Amino acid sequence: MGQNLQSGVRLRPIDLARGHGLSAQAVRNYEEEGILPAATRTPNGYRVYSPLHTRALDAFLALVPGHGHRTAAKVMRAVNRGEAEAAFRLIDESHAQLLEDRGTLRAVENALRDLGSGAPEPGATGATFIGPLAHRLGIRPATLRTWEQAGLVRPRRDPRTGYRVYDDADVRDARLTHQLRRGGYPLEQIAPIVAQVRAAGGLEPLRSALEDWHARLAARARSMLSGAAALDAYLRMRD
Repeated sequence: MGQNLQSGVRLRPIDLARGHGLSAQAVRNYEEEGILPAATRTPNGYRVYSPLHTRALDAFLALVPGHGHRTAAKVMRAVNRGEAEAAFRLIDESHAQLLEDRGTLRAVENALRDLGSGAPEPGATGATFIGPLAHRLGIRPATLRTWEQAGLVRPRRDPRTGYRVYDDADVRDARLTHQLRRGGYPLEQIAPIVAQVRAAGGLEPLRSALEDWHARLAARARSMLSGAAALDAYLRMRD
């Protein structure tokens, strides 16, 4: 289907590029990567695109904000190979990740409520060591040491053994850091939030971060809807 010119419209790479704010080289690269169906060629070897390619590029660019460049490219390659089911599976996986991220956000909000109410941190049973805490969080001990270097957790040292000892506040900070890292926040953004949580009445920065997180998830969900509509339009034209 990608080899057919539709409605007699013939587009050069620059024509397709200008309509999408891209360079002609970007369009050629997308074709070579399988994101666009193969172009027809003139006797002189020049590429000729059609409205089908316009719709394919529309779909790819609409998919990127919600699914990311890598997944969007995989979806388009699958469609162009005639493997629609594989493309749908990739989209399903993105939606599943979005749902998981929403669950993570709820977990952080629950942690905020616990911190604000003075409720004990779930699972906190007194002092613990780096191995058990890493196991509880599902991370490596090296990750906890990195967080310590960034000032996100501040375990004390056992004067006799030199081992790190994490009290309830340290466990709380580690859990909070873990949740925010899963939400996509870099360590430098988490540090001031944890510092404020440690201070009396310092939860407002975390509330602000959660509001931003809500907004980003909502924007991603809307982008997924837009991407689905554009991909459906492309599939209909291919059919």
